[in-house]
Amino acid sequence: MTTYPWAAGYVAGDRPQIVTARFQYEDSHTLERYLATGGYQGLRAALAKPAASVHDDVKGATVLGRGGAGFPAGTKWGLTPAGKFPRYLVVNGDESEPGTYKDRLLMECDPHQLIEGCLIACYAAGLSQCFLYIRGEMAVAHERVGRALNEAYAAGYVGKNILGTKFSVDIALHWGAGAYVVGEETALIESLEGKRGEPRLKPPYFPAAIGLYGQPTIVNNVETLANLPWLLRNGVEAYTAIGTQTSPGTRMVAVSGHVKRPGVFEIINGTTTFRDLLYGEEFCGGIRNGNDLKAFVPGGGSAPWFTPEQLDLPFEGRLVGAAGSMLGSGAIMVMDSTTDIPKAALSLTRFYAHESCGQCTPCREGGTWLERILSRICDGHGTTSDLDLLIEVGTSICPGDFPHASSTKLGLEATPFPYKMTTICFVGPSAYAPVHSALTLFREEFEAKIVKRTSIPVTVGH
Repeated sequence: MTTYPWAAGYVAGDRPQIVTARFQYEDSHTLERYLATGGYQGLRAALAKPAASVHDDVKGATVLGRGGAGFPAGTKWGLTPAGKFPRYLVVNGDESEPGTYKDRLLMECDPHQLIEGCLIACYAAGLSQCFLYIRGEMAVAHERVGRALNEAYAAGYVGKNILGTKFSVDIALHWGAGAYVVGEETALIESLEGKRGEPRLKPPYFPAAIGLYGQPTIVNNVETLANLPWLLRNGVEAYTAIGTQTSPGTRMVAVSGHVKRPGVFEIINGTTTFRDLLYGEEFCGGIRNGNDLKAFVPGGGSAPWFTPEQLDLPFEGRLVGAAGSMLGSGAIMVMDSTTDIPKAALSLTRFYAHESCGQCTPCREGGTWLERILSRICDGHGTTSDLDLLIEVGTSICPGDFPHASSTKLGLEATPFPYKMTTICFVGPSAYAPVHSALTLFREEFEAKIVKRTSIPVTVGH
């Protein structure tokens, strides 16, 4: 019996497993199991080569960031200014995008894999210390990573003169307070420094140049770093043989909502389609109760929505971007034919309005007003003018040539994405993304909730 009931899906079929191979074991989080299944062999292979060679391997393998932006990790490491030390690695384990829970499982099920990935990154990029930031609500993940870190220190994999070499690095574990906005890398750095978790202006300064404590800092996602042990153990050619040239390897995808078998799946990057994932027997097995698919969010709560017309798109960032959305955090939320679309949009908008740090007025005020107007409509108190007001408030956060609310139903390819922003970070636009998608694709459902009020004649006098 495994720790997670759905973990059996990872050993079915012939799919390659880069980051989830140990999920089948109940003791996958222990050092004993990790060493028995090739653990820390990637670190040994890295330390046997010059650091620059390891950096070249990561760059040559095109290891894409799995946190949302999809920026190549090897390229990011090369942005630090030459000769400026110390420089730091910050691990973004503050996974808090609605519908996303893959990184939490990586930290709970295979924490040593993350630690080994951190060590490889520090060696390759010349980083002197690592800070592992885990979201406050993830108590089990924090406990297991902490225990694994103690085991790694005791066994000589972390600390001074690792594995008998001159390479030394410390890893500090930090427990966040549970704020969504610190998933943005500069807000996370502010939080690490003991300040309010508010995003920094960039440009002029990106973390690779001026980050934690004013020093060059690389911020990487949990899944991104978890890819490195397999890559160093098996080589660049084996890694790039999986997936496509522009999207090599695999990626973890969390599926929630109206499917028969929700869960986290490791899929082949660039070739697996949304249809494969949602309807394939080895994955989600179709829509619940035999219902029809109505819409799905392809990349976490902040991503513009797709409809069944986009089911055959592969998990390839550029193709999904060209269709008007993003792969984002690797979370798919599925809505079947029974879904109340305005209420679904309200649920997402309410989250982003609540999580605004308040630093930017368009986000602080705009998100709140979007929630209030949507609530009014869903409660049956809305007016026809509220639909135009939603667009007016939304475009104050995301200016641009959006299809107007009075337009006929349009595909998302008509939506300019990524949005232009009047805010420092993406929290503000995230509050508007579900509103715009829902109104563009399902305007008639909003209109059905609006009471057609007639004017009442006013009599003056008696």
